[in-house]
Amino acid sequence: MKSNSSSLPLSEIANALRSGKLSAVELADDCIARRNDTLDAYKSWRPDVAMSMAALADQAFSDQRDLGALQGIPISLKDLYAVRDMEIYAGSPRLMPDALQREGPLVENLRQQRAVFTGKTHTVEFAFSGLGLNSHWGTPRNPWDNAVHRVPGGSSSGAGVSLIEGSAILAFGSDTAGSVRIPASLTGTVGLKTTHGRWPLAGIVPLSPTLDTAGLLARTADDMLFAFAAIDPQMQLSYSALLDQVDHLGAAEIVIATAEPKLWQDCGPGIAETVDTALSELSRHGVKIIDLPIPEVADAIELAHVGSVVAYELGEFLKSELPEWLGTLDPVVASRLKDGVAISLEEYQRRRLLLEKLQRTAHSHFERCDVIASPTVAVTAPAVEEVSAVSGHRPHNMAVLRNTCAGNSLGLCAITLPIGLDASGIPVGLQLMGENGQDEKLICIASYIERLIGNRAERVGPAPIISS
Repeated sequence: MKSNSSSLPLSEIANALRSGKLSAVELADDCIARRNDTLDAYKSWRPDVAMSMAALADQAFSDQRDLGALQGIPISLKDLYAVRDMEIYAGSPRLMPDALQREGPLVENLRQQRAVFTGKTHTVEFAFSGLGLNSHWGTPRNPWDNAVHRVPGGSSSGAGVSLIEGSAILAFGSDTAGSVRIPASLTGTVGLKTTHGRWPLAGIVPLSPTLDTAGLLARTADDMLFAFAAIDPQMQLSYSALLDQVDHLGAAEIVIATAEPKLWQDCGPGIAETVDTALSELSRHGVKIIDLPIPEVADAIELAHVGSVVAYELGEFLKSELPEWLGTLDPVVASRLKDGVAISLEEYQRRRLLLEKLQRTAHSHFERCDVIASPTVAVTAPAVEEVSAVSGHRPHNMAVLRNTCAGNSLGLCAITLPIGLDASGIPVGLQLMGENGQDEKLICIASYIERLIGNRAERVGPAPIISS
């Protein structure tokens, strides 16, 4: 089982660890062997830490101590998460101060479960971009193009790459305007944006407290279901209980709304068509697809275009907590920040009030549907050289953020599923947005949809760089 262990479904891996058919050390060794230096997923790659933690997990199993569902499971963490024995830079050229090096509840929970940390994955500096660029430490390579160095999506830029190469089985990221869903979509993985406040943010370097959410990337929706049951602090149900809910779902019970037309306009070649095909497949299975106007989506996108509140809040954080970092910012990040900090406190407060209003009214639409569907990312992953300069970065960044930012601004939970390839051979994601606080319902629906139309391996196959 050793050579193929990490390719199994997460639930099967967990069972194999508990039955003794597989050891955590064997699993970690398999993941370490799959690391691809060409892809550059990690800011800090720590096989030594992984093997040490795997040995602790095995010792606990040997002592008949089952400390949690993720015991022995290799996990990568974005370089915004404070992790003991792993330095945190938040994508900047400088080490974060001690106050930001303290582990938060999510990482503490994983430690208590005896999960295995493989390292810190790359992030955009202070998570402030959806493309995944980092001029200080390098930009991971999207594994779906052998010839061109394309962006992997951001800001959790190394997270999806770590899953595709197989060096990790789960990847923790953060999502303020799409920073989990964009890299998940562009790398052909599953990405979950939790409801704001559902998962604690302590121990994660902030971008925008108003919109920040902790999130997770997994290889399949079923893996996500398993992990969510193990991680979520509000979750009272086990994986088996959630699985039972999925088993009892019926296609006719699910209503999917296709929302604001803006989410479907100006998509790159093959993107909207691929999502349409997936929705048509679901319709043939009996899922109800309705056209439901949701004007708040367009309002949220427009607010994102003028700057929302993110840049202002990042600027305030840097000025108060990290003033010395302002002089070393990536030019792209500095340019975006400049626009945000130029607004007045009054304008910032006005935008906060508008967000609150949009969030209140958006939830009423879920009386008529279970989830809202759209393409996750409207454009294909651009080449790094196209977007490295400020002038090229701005339009491409807005294009990748357009469909995901609404989920954050409207206070929704959201997930993306890989459903095919665009005309450039880059994965296309189906985004599903659910009602605030209904995260488990959203994931159950996603898992059921995956059963109906196929998982990542069936919809997109292996990445060219990995399979070549």
